[in-house]
Amino acid sequence: MIRLFVALALPEGHRQQLSRLCNGVRDARWVRDENLHLTLRFIGEVEEPRLSEIAVALGHVRSDPFTLTLSGIGHFQNGRRIRSLWAGIDSCDALGVLQGRIDAALRHADLPPDGRRFTPHVTLARLKNGTAQQVGGWIEANALFRADPFPVDHFVLFESYLSHTGAIYSPVAEFPLTGNDRLAAPISV
Repeated sequence: MIRLFVALALPEGHRQQLSRLCNGVRDARWVRDENLHLTLRFIGEVEEPRLSEIAVALGHVRSDPFTLTLSGIGHFQNGRRIRSLWAGIDSCDALGVLQGRIDAALRHADLPPDGRRFTPHVTLARLKNGTAQQVGGWIEANALFRADPFPVDHFVLFESYLSHTGAIYSPVAEFPLTGNDRLAAPISV
């Protein structure tokens, strides 16, 4: 079995900017800067022979290149417990269109839907039992975070390995955004 997800890789300068936010909350497990990304679709565990079928399905996704801006920070919680800290994305219709097309292509390849509503963000940290007191100062100090826009001209199929030091993400294939009228052939990494 292999564990897969589809994401936008972030430019190195943007990852460095985000990594400067990754401190100041007790007991947070901060994401390493090389692992910072924007997930478009979590696939989960699949049999390894399905990898080529998934790559073919993603190669049929057509979309125009666009720009994104990282802006703001926040958190997700379950009940009263804060589970993760994230950097947000300025509203971008093209991102929603791309995500929808990726999701449709994967459903067409007989993969079950993710089941969660798409909320574009970059996860910065995970917490087991975070509280508002624990993260309040961090949120206040970083609330005005904003990065320069960056171009999005491809998306990536990643494999995720779980290790004793945390997750390791390895790109499997890149898919260029070539416009709505041209087929995007995967570029193996």
